[in-house]
Amino acid sequence: MEGCLFCEIAEKKRSADIVAETDEVVVFRDANPKTRVHLLIVPKKHIASVKDADARDRTLFGGLILAARDAAAKENLAGYKLLFNVGRDGGQVIDHLHLHLMGN
Repeated sequence: MEGCLFCEIAEKKRSADIVAETDEVVVFRDANPKTRVHLLIVPKKHIASVKDADARDRTLFGGLILAARDAAAKENLAGYKLLFNVGRDGGQVIDHLHLHLMGN
């Protein structure tokens, strides 16, 4: 999507500290980390938010969670949090679906 920060990162039009990537997902460090390890797991397909996903996106959510699991293992995290913020009232700042992986 034109002008979307996360689409630009996924398309390599904007730099980010990318730690992992698949055909469907890119994982990079949050520019404003809230914990020692704070990664964003972002689908390359533009979906504005969880509330905008549809039934065709079911497998994408599994891919996000598995990519988060793999990234946590790479970061040697024994425990961690996974978080989706949904909409402005839910704390979502960027209008592109993303999963936060946070651990200390």
